[in-house]
Amino acid sequence: MSTWVTGANGFIGRHLVRELAGAGRVVHGVGHGALDPADAHALGLQSWINGEVDAANLNALAALHGLPSHVFHLAGGSSVGLSIARPFEDFSRTVTSTARLLEWLRSFAPSSRLIVVSSAAVYGADHTGPIPESAALLPMSPYGHHKLVMEQLCQSYVQSFGIHCMVVRLFSVYGPHLRKQLLWDICSRLRSEVETLNLGGTGAEIRDWTDVRDVVRLLARVAEAEWQDDFGVINGGSGRGVSVADIAEGLIRHWDSKTVARFSGVARPGDPTSLLADNGRVLDMNFDWRIPLERGLADYVEWFRSQAHA
Repeated sequence: MSTWVTGANGFIGRHLVRELAGAGRVVHGVGHGALDPADAHALGLQSWINGEVDAANLNALAALHGLPSHVFHLAGGSSVGLSIARPFEDFSRTVTSTARLLEWLRSFAPSSRLIVVSSAAVYGADHTGPIPESAALLPMSPYGHHKLVMEQLCQSYVQSFGIHCMVVRLFSVYGPHLRKQLLWDICSRLRSEVETLNLGGTGAEIRDWTDVRDVVRLLARVAEAEWQDDFGVINGGSGRGVSVADIAEGLIRHWDSKTVARFSGVARPGDPTSLLADNGRVLDMNFDWRIPLERGLADYVEWFRSQAHA
C-alpha cells in the first residue's frame, strides 16, 4: 500500500513529501505543476501526475501503484486575497477537488485514511484567545467559507459512506520555500533596502505561527495516530500567539536592517484580529513543536537570501 499526496507540488506538499519519503513511505502525488521524473524523485515522489484531482488521474495512480493506505489532501485554494479576487476559481480548487476525491475513495478505496488540510480561516473573526475545535465557525472570506464546505463534505462522506477522515486546521504556516504572503513580502522589500516598511493592518493582529517543517511532522503523526472516531478535527497550531508587528521586527532584526515598520491602521478584507489555536488535542498526542519562532525567522531570512544569490 502506498501514500498519496494531492497538491504535492505546493509549499506544504513538497515539505510533506520529503518528510514521508524520509520515513520510508512510498509516496505518489497528483496536482498542478510540471515536474520531470528526476525532480519528482529528488523530492521524494515515486510518481507524479500533473493535473486535476479527478477520477481519471486517481484511477491512473491506482492502476500503476495499487490503492493507497493514506491520502493527504492538500490540493485547494491557498490565499484569502485570491479567493476574494477569483471566488469561483477558489471554490473549484477547494470544494470541487475534494468532492471528486471523496467520491473516488467511496467507490474504490473506502478503507484508506484521509488526512485533509484545512485552515483556521473557518473560525472567522469573532474569537479572542485560544480557539478550540468546538468553537463557532464563522468564516469571513470566500477562502474560509470554501474550507468549511470542504470539511462538511468530508463529514458527510464519513457519516453516509464510512470514509475515514481527519481534518487538520492549520494556522499561520511559514518556512523555507514560502514564496508568498507576509514573510515573502517583507523580505522582498528588505532586499530593496527600503527605509520604511509600510504594511497594511494595525500590526496588532495575533497569529499562531508554525514552521512548515514542524507542520508536516504533525500531519505525519496524525496519519499514524490511533483515531477514536472515523471523523475528527484537530487544530494544527502551537497555542502561542505573536503579533504581525513582532514578526516584522523579527525579520528586520535577522536581516540586520535599520528599516522601520509602519502599519496603515486599516484592517484588510477577510483578516481576523486574532487566530490562535487551543492546542490541547495536539498536546494529547505528545507532539512537540521543535522549531522556535526566532530560529524559524532566521532560517527563512537565510533561505530568502540564498535565493537571491542562486
